[in-house]
Amino acid sequence: MSFADFSFMRLLANTIDILLVWYVIYKLIMIVRGTKAVQLLKGIFVILIVKIISDQFHLQTLGWMMQQVLTWGFLAIIIIFQPELRRALEQLGRGRFFSRSSSQEEEDQEKMVESITKAVDYMAKRRIGALISVERETGMGDYIETGVQLQSKISSELLINIFIPNTPLHDGAVILQRNTVAAAACYLPLSESPFISKELGTRHRAALGISEVTDSITVIVSEETGSVSLTKNGELLRDLSSDKFKEVLSKELITVKVKQASSARWNWRGKKNG
Repeated sequence: MSFADFSFMRLLANTIDILLVWYVIYKLIMIVRGTKAVQLLKGIFVILIVKIISDQFHLQTLGWMMQQVLTWGFLAIIIIFQPELRRALEQLGRGRFFSRSSSQEEEDQEKMVESITKAVDYMAKRRIGALISVERETGMGDYIETGVQLQSKISSELLINIFIPNTPLHDGAVILQRNTVAAAACYLPLSESPFISKELGTRHRAALGISEVTDSITVIVSEETGSVSLTKNGELLRDLSSDKFKEVLSKELITVKVKQASSARWNWRGKKNG
């Protein structure tokens, strides 16, 4: 092997190494977003800055204190943030190697879309106000903890019953997590955007607020007009018809078909080029 070949292989290995590290960091960020671990990362960042400053200006006592915090902090993190670490390992275990078949995953996603659509149609016709948020990649653990834990199998009947007026759980948001109703009566952050129409109420502001800090899909049924709206990535889609609503929801939540279609398209291109 020539020196040029060796240099190229070394460069390729370093590039792959960097890309893998960035991918791991990205996945960790997506896991901790929307959880208490965000505050943890902010605290670690502050401690590191203080440690660097103390080293630069030779502040021995402060530097010793920061060193002790960093030394014993790892054990404290494991104890305090055990639920978040467990959820991260669960997500790792649900990776492609350990995951269920694509057909089963697609079936679960279709059932969820069908249940949400049926419930929303029922509530919209009767002007029953509702707020339903579906967790995707970004964790919503902190918001689930603000409500009443259910961890129930999703069904249209359950969703409808939760939002019936004057029932204990109707006020607040329902959060769906991995094809289950994780919690009801949850509090979502209100959007502070000055561009929101003043005719929109608290439900719409909460739906926009959660879409600005997570990648969740949130559905709103207005109790004043019965109109159906949906938020994603800080965007509000208003006054959706039943067919349009189901189309948008299916596009956003049924991911297996998209992956299979993309794979088939690449296979077709490969055969064509071959």
